[in-house]
Amino acid sequence: MIEVFPFAGLPVAVFGLGKSGIAAAKALSLGGAEVWAWDDSEDARARARAEGVSLVDLYLCNWRELTSLVLSPGVALHHPAPHRVVELARAAGCEVIGDIELLARTQRDAAYVGITGTNGKSTTTALIGHIFKTSGREAEVGGNIGRPALELRPLGADGAYILEMSSYQLELTLSITFDIAVLLNITPDHLDRHGDMAGYIAAKRLIFHRQTKPRTAVVGVDDPRCEKIYQELKAADEQVVIPISSSVRVEGGIYARDGTLYDDAFVGGAGGRDVAVADLAAFRALPGIHNAQNAAAAYAASLAAGIDPSVAIACLRSFPGLAHRQEAIAIIDGIAYVNDSKATNADAAAKALACYPRIYWIAGGRAKEGGLKAAEPYFGRVRRAFLIGEAAPAFAAILAGSVATTQSGDLASAVAAAREAARAEGEGGVILLSPACASFDQFANFEARGEAFRQLVQALPGTRSEPEEIPVAPKRAGNAGGGRPRRGRR
Repeated sequence: MIEVFPFAGLPVAVFGLGKSGIAAAKALSLGGAEVWAWDDSEDARARARAEGVSLVDLYLCNWRELTSLVLSPGVALHHPAPHRVVELARAAGCEVIGDIELLARTQRDAAYVGITGTNGKSTTTALIGHIFKTSGREAEVGGNIGRPALELRPLGADGAYILEMSSYQLELTLSITFDIAVLLNITPDHLDRHGDMAGYIAAKRLIFHRQTKPRTAVVGVDDPRCEKIYQELKAADEQVVIPISSSVRVEGGIYARDGTLYDDAFVGGAGGRDVAVADLAAFRALPGIHNAQNAAAAYAASLAAGIDPSVAIACLRSFPGLAHRQEAIAIIDGIAYVNDSKATNADAAAKALACYPRIYWIAGGRAKEGGLKAAEPYFGRVRRAFLIGEAAPAFAAILAGSVATTQSGDLASAVAAAREAARAEGEGGVILLSPACASFDQFANFEARGEAFRQLVQALPGTRSEPEEIPVAPKRAGNAGGGRPRRGRR
């Protein structure tokens, strides 16, 4: 655990006692701070008390004794209205920061790699961490990916913190200037917390805060919002800017095309020297065009950190994948079971639907803004949708006329019904849990939902084969004329 020493002898408020909040309280105490911790949930307070965290009711305390509030990223900072504790802190002139800000103030010598985006950031963070560690670099991986930043090991000048950064965390982090900052994509999400799309984009753009050369920005250009940010950063010429794409050639960047990863940024020098560096099919844990973008981002970030290209490619080949992100659970009687519980919005679910030719889709939960619109282009791949949770009736109405549906209600019923339907059509189908919804109506989080799916699948009878044999959809048509890929954005 990190010892947060800058607050020694001072009272510090911590609000929100989930994993990161409890870690922050412990790290501050370890550094000699007087911790005043609180949560609106009585259960959360009981868990914190059991772990030795000091509790002070922040609604009743004297805020003028405090200078800082460490806020859980799950607590509203601006919209739809600031949480009452945030208002109390601001009224007293206290700074409002997050746990990653505490990391930055204590671990000043280490390098920082930050990854953000609406989708793909967990996979890309894990990929970069895998490349760093497998290539012999000293690195710690944490942040929004699941491990609180203050539970990581202290690192010196030779180490690097590789941090998945949510939009909420970026707004609470003031001091970090990322040595390498990655922005993958931006699609509508969390608009209730940011007010509107402009607020969400502004929060994501904080990943590039105060970057100057030789610090590096790696920017996905496959969506118009990130394309605009790339053009603006490139025109400002303040940091090194490397574009990445999952489908289009980008001059001076890293891109995927026709199943191949190309380097026009590092190998042979930047610009005009496209070099094919890898067959994407060799990255077995990274199916689909969205994972091509993740691979391009991880490769670009790793080479920007000085890792040899051949080493980075070898590490990408050995990446084992992440739980709950198109995780191959089993093939039973020729039917594949894939856990994509992390797909908590339609855009993420669409990326999974694009990967498989015959799908029995388990979807539903607590719906987000936009419904299933982003997944519509792939409805033709779905044999039947098995709908669960609060969104089931609404999703059934959306899918009517396009996809046959069964309102299963709960996950166990959906798995059983999907198995029956898939077996009736013979081998080669994929039962895909990709909910396009938050989990909170029936599960504590997406991990709990994915684990429940895993347990249900593992309990199924039948003949099992290796998950690597899961059928994938044919690759999209690329450069139909053959030869050198066409030139795209400049």
